[in-house]
Amino acid sequence: MVDLKSLRPAKGAVKEKKRLGRGIGSGLGKTSGRGQKGAGSRTGASVTPGFEGGQMPLARRLPKRGFRNPSRVSYEIVSLARLDRFPANAVVDADALRRERVVRGRGPIKLLSDGEVAKPLTVKVAAVSAKAREKIVAAGGTVEVTKA
Repeated sequence: MVDLKSLRPAKGAVKEKKRLGRGIGSGLGKTSGRGQKGAGSRTGASVTPGFEGGQMPLARRLPKRGFRNPSRVSYEIVSLARLDRFPANAVVDADALRRERVVRGRGPIKLLSDGEVAKPLTVKVAAVSAKAREKIVAAGGTVEVTKA
């Protein structure tokens, strides 16, 4: 009968712990497998991320130019020509644009003035170019800038 006390791990699945510093014959005597000198032979030694054994790390070998702004806002761009799929007097917001697959990404949306708009639309996006705003208002629509 099989019960919990008769269960054993598979053969070879459990290895015995290395017994360090137990004489020359063990293969792990004297320096206990840590080698002679250096940071790795000391207690509490750990290698920092990116350390490449004294070789110049990749992050320092690669050229760096310019300034990368960590708080940069990257907009999803939509042109006016892509809005003609919406019916007249429709509310065009981020959800509607994603539903219609005009925009795929998750970022804030900016509307640019490429193309024309022939029908009045209520547009609610994070940013709008001045020219795009003029064209929408000229067609009888309204533009509302939402928080990004």
